[in-house]
Amino acid sequence: MSSTTTLQKAGDPSGNPGEGLPSDGLKAGLKNRHLSMIAIGGVIGAGLFVGSGGGIAKAGPAILISYALVGAMVVFVMRMLGEMAAASPNSGSFSAYADRALGRWAGFSIGWLYWFFWVVVLAVEATAGAAILENWIPAVPQWAWALIVMAVLTVTNLGSVASYGEFEFWFAGIKVVAIGAFVVIGMLAVFGVLPGSDNPGAGFAHLTDAGGFFPNGYGAVLTGVLMVVFSFMGSEIVTLAAGESENPRKAVTQATNSVIWRIGVFYLGSIFVVLTLLPWNDKSITEKGSYVAALDSIGIANAGTIMEVIVLTAVLSCLNSGLYTASRMAFSLGERGDAPKAFAKVNAKGVPVAAILGSTVFGFVAVYFNYAFKDTVFNFLLNSSGAIALFVWLVICFTQLKMRGILVREAPEKLTVKMWLFPWLTWATAALIVFVIGYMFVDDANREVVTLSTLVAGLVVAVGVVLDFRRKRAAVQG
Repeated sequence: MSSTTTLQKAGDPSGNPGEGLPSDGLKAGLKNRHLSMIAIGGVIGAGLFVGSGGGIAKAGPAILISYALVGAMVVFVMRMLGEMAAASPNSGSFSAYADRALGRWAGFSIGWLYWFFWVVVLAVEATAGAAILENWIPAVPQWAWALIVMAVLTVTNLGSVASYGEFEFWFAGIKVVAIGAFVVIGMLAVFGVLPGSDNPGAGFAHLTDAGGFFPNGYGAVLTGVLMVVFSFMGSEIVTLAAGESENPRKAVTQATNSVIWRIGVFYLGSIFVVLTLLPWNDKSITEKGSYVAALDSIGIANAGTIMEVIVLTAVLSCLNSGLYTASRMAFSLGERGDAPKAFAKVNAKGVPVAAILGSTVFGFVAVYFNYAFKDTVFNFLLNSSGAIALFVWLVICFTQLKMRGILVREAPEKLTVKMWLFPWLTWATAALIVFVIGYMFVDDANREVVTLSTLVAGLVVAVGVVLDFRRKRAAVQG
């Protein structure tokens, strides 16, 4: 298949760069409001609510620099991905682009690694949600809650892509409203103008009054980067979902252009509020969680319960999107002959049933491992998938470097979104990602994760290379 055909197939069958329905059997069931909320909610994971306290404890106020560095990296990666996705919307997104630009082995490898990452996330998030639900209704055991939430969201995804979009619209909406309210109320309290607030309103004093802005040294910023980088995973989901929207290119363009303010408000804005409401070394930040501690300092009643509801919503959102993402990647791999052909089949509603059920089954197995073999098998799954986010972003960088030339030669009119300062900023982003991966090897807390992830990635790449070699040899012999 020529690259021109590849570009046309992923977008509008007529070749119109502005509109079009999927030509691969999937249905354009996602409305613009669904895509908008998926784009916004995609950057707000449970990790933001749960893991930020640990980062603050390690780096102090300087954690803001850690978030800004990782946020900039994600913005640049999304810009690169947006360039390719706007030109060629595809349910396989970066895996399909890597397939075209770098070779079949690359698309195979990064597609299966990304699928592996999300099915492990399914188990992690199902367990996290089950823990909250068991706390509310102890009569139902935690493992049962994990199965229930997995089953419900599986049924949702099997219904239609519109069902996924509708659930995600409301899940993401709750997260967005919650963080937006937190930032507004928090800033009012910071300056002492929130009626009835228990917080003294110290302005920006807490950013420097407990050992300065870098209380644990400049190196703590890098440690903070490693602690926060994984909470950003999910921003790329909108480029997979765009392939099933009414106007893929418009959706991708809007999502790419808005990623800066989304990260600025939801990550930097909310963490800034926490750090200005409380000294960074306040014990309540690690004991209760950063957001609960901040709400408690204002005097908001039942702050812990409020955050549990929000975290549960984030968990369900992540589960919903994780199952959707894993199934669409499996579907795309099946379409390209890199997964069982059944994964590429859709029902009358345009739903890839086999791809969804295949991903769900592995998710259920991972949930079982989390309860039966938590410290052995599940720990291996968790660690061996931990650095895959960084591998995905790195592959996107190298793919975009090659795809730009292909697009310029064959379809320049489809370059409606362009990476800034190409190719220098693309290379700089790739270098930063490589630096982060390298730093993980020398960091005691992350060495096992990056080592196992690299070994698994190496194994998958080896399989991809062998399969690619066999295909080429068969083609020559045939």
